[in-house]
Amino acid sequence: MEEMRLAETELRFAELVWESEPLTSGELVQLCEKELNWKKSTTYTVLRRVCQKGILQNEGGRVTSRMSRAEYESMCSEQFLQENFGGSLPRFLAAFMGRKKLSQKQIEEIQRMIDSYEE
Repeated sequence: MEEMRLAETELRFAELVWESEPLTSGELVQLCEKELNWKKSTTYTVLRRVCQKGILQNEGGRVTSRMSRAEYESMCSEQFLQENFGGSLPRFLAAFMGRKKLSQKQIEEIQRMIDSYEE
């Protein structure tokens, strides 16, 4: 799986776009100046990097996402499972539950998720 994870700064930047899209590149520069105290050149540098990773796109001066926040988080979760547990969700859960007990509410929520997936 191709590495698409964002660095902390890139993630903060993508969050601004997800919350405000669609944006013109000029609006994005102004937003980054206000929220992140960035100069125009920094905004365009980070935009280029995040676009190269396939998360955002800048077409005709209009900045939008190519991947939603939920899709990005799902992709990161899949990469984490693959890298650390050979892609096995049961191995991850076993490791997690070996150190931390699940509450009854968490168990019920997980069971609902499994049940809805099976339907």
